[in-house]
Amino acid sequence: MGNADLRQLAALTPVALDDVGGGVVAVDAHNWLYKYLTTTVRFTTAEVYTTAEGEEVANLVGIIQGLPKLLAADLTPVFVFDGGPSELKAEEIAERREQREATEERLAAAREAGDAVEIARLESRTQRLTPTIQRTTRELFDRLDVPWVDAPAEGEAQAAWMARNDDAVDYAGSDDYDTLLFGAPYTLRQLTSSGDAELMDFEQTLADTDLTWAQLVDVAILIGTDFNEGISGYGPATAVAAVQEHGDLWGVFEAENLHIDHADRIRQLFLDPAITRDYDLDLTITPDIDAARAYVTEEWEIAADEVARGFDRIIEATQQTGLDDWG
Repeated sequence: MGNADLRQLAALTPVALDDVGGGVVAVDAHNWLYKYLTTTVRFTTAEVYTTAEGEEVANLVGIIQGLPKLLAADLTPVFVFDGGPSELKAEEIAERREQREATEERLAAAREAGDAVEIARLESRTQRLTPTIQRTTRELFDRLDVPWVDAPAEGEAQAAWMARNDDAVDYAGSDDYDTLLFGAPYTLRQLTSSGDAELMDFEQTLADTDLTWAQLVDVAILIGTDFNEGISGYGPATAVAAVQEHGDLWGVFEAENLHIDHADRIRQLFLDPAITRDYDLDLTITPDIDAARAYVTEEWEIAADEVARGFDRIIEATQQTGLDDWG
């Protein structure tokens, strides 16, 4: 999701998570979870995360492995889940489905050939956030007392809005660049990667490109977004120059005789997205480790030794940051 070409325009600096410790980050849950889900599937045998009835819950392993990085830095996560997608996103969703079906065909061939390396690689690429994964993720977060919010539409939009308008939230968290278009003042990227994260600065991006927020969105629409294909010949530099010369998207359209279907609606999706204010954040996290461990190992049949180190790291992290009342 999101247009990677925006990286050429974004103001990005490396940042150690310890340097943003004490902050609160509204994390694009689907983005964060998918990273750990695919990693778990690629490097863990399926028997580890598959129940006797055949349900796959690799997400539970991924969560236990991924949370300690945030908690050890005293960075409090609030996970924001996507709601229903916009109808304008239908084309991209269909394209992703086609890509997944093509990958599944290659996966079947790899299984027939017995190519274990290729099987693992392709299995990780066919993962999706199933209803079981959606439900069990929330239920594990509840037992760990990690706050989460259901967005009415785009999780990134909700996370960006919270970072911009909720005094309790300091950052959006996502590896995508759309948080810029949704106006998040600061975005933490690479939260699932080893090493430092990246800090993406909205106001510095506007200053560096000499654009307003609306003009930055116009540039993105010319390049292409999750909601529209870009116009051939318009990369980041060309789009910035065109918007600066003609004032806005409509000026570019008129001067260059161009058109993008639903451009006004796409623009509005970024500048005034559907969000909810109906949430209540309790940032004093006091998880029940015993209940979380039982949920993962007993209810969902994941071997205790597969998640033991992850739970130990969660306890260690919270003790180091002063939350030594965890169970």
